[in-house]
Amino acid sequence: MKTEIINPFFFDFESDFVESLRCIPMIVRYKLDTCGIKLKLPEWVKISVEEKTQLAYLPCYMNSEVDQYGKYVSKLVWKYANHEASLLPNVDDSWNNLNEIPQEIEEKSIEWNCPAPTLKQWIELDTLQRFALVKLSRSGHEGKNFPKALREFGIIQ
Repeated sequence: MKTEIINPFFFDFESDFVESLRCIPMIVRYKLDTCGIKLKLPEWVKISVEEKTQLAYLPCYMNSEVDQYGKYVSKLVWKYANHEASLLPNVDDSWNNLNEIPQEIEEKSIEWNCPAPTLKQWIELDTLQRFALVKLSRSGHEGKNFPKALREFGIIQ
């Protein structure tokens, strides 16, 4: 039985894995960073599709929601991996800086031979879009979605 997932928070560049949720979508990664938990891919793949969907939909903005979200993720990690969830040592939230474009985005743009967002474009992006660009520009992340995201966000044609 296939579970259909429709969520306005999933980006088009994530479409190759959103249906199965085999990878952690940006909305969940954002919420994990917000509550300070590092969810590893081997932990993620053990979680049921229904619970993964809940992680995408659950609110995680107000302090009480962030606390509840973190507790829920911790419970899932314990349930499926039988160990405590890892905590992020410190979260680099450079996506919240509207005064400059993070260096890693500039570098990834050069690597992919595409223009980086201008400061005006950066400011006009919503928080989740800026978060996605930062995450996609980090080393160790599959970079093929970086230009797709720039296109989806209207930075490049």
